[in-house]
Amino acid sequence: MLKKLLVSLFSKLMFAYEQSKLKVLYNNPNVSISPGLRIEEYFTLNLTHSNYTIQFGENVHFKKYCHLLVFNNGQLYIGNSVFFNNYCSINCLDKIEIGDNTLFGEGVKIYDHNHAHSYIDGKLVVDKASFKTAPVIIGANCWIGSNVTILKGVTIGNNVVIGANNLIYQSVSANTIVKAKADYTTENLSN
Repeated sequence: MLKKLLVSLFSKLMFAYEQSKLKVLYNNPNVSISPGLRIEEYFTLNLTHSNYTIQFGENVHFKKYCHLLVFNNGQLYIGNSVFFNNYCSINCLDKIEIGDNTLFGEGVKIYDHNHAHSYIDGKLVVDKASFKTAPVIIGANCWIGSNVTILKGVTIGNNVVIGANNLIYQSVSANTIVKAKADYTTENLSN
């Protein structure tokens, strides 16, 4: 009986904690939320400044352990009926757009930036505080497989399937399947 009571109390405390984390989204002038936003447990949100834009379309669904990071001047636009499976992460310093009806498998990571780096006296130096950015655009009706990483400057057309474990470092045309990580083999669906 005591164990059941403690489990119930713990569940209620976790629910209250999860809801308090989401308060930063609601009644926020920088965030636009359409009906049907669903966010499951252990969602994290990191808004580092007060000047950003986040727009959620209708019926967006984040499964467990998803994470959003939006920096100063970042713009994140998520279309209607977009689904993020467990452990997805979006890191936005510039601009990320995701089209309607796009599905993300578990562990997908999207970055619109990377660290600035240069050679100084023949040595490669990575600047931890400076970034190079370029927008990421993901079309409508896409399926991005589990553990895919999408890097800055990439545009993915409509109706694209990207197989699991791919590193997407260059743009992908519409109606394409990206099959292999090593050789970036693609198959055009319009043929």
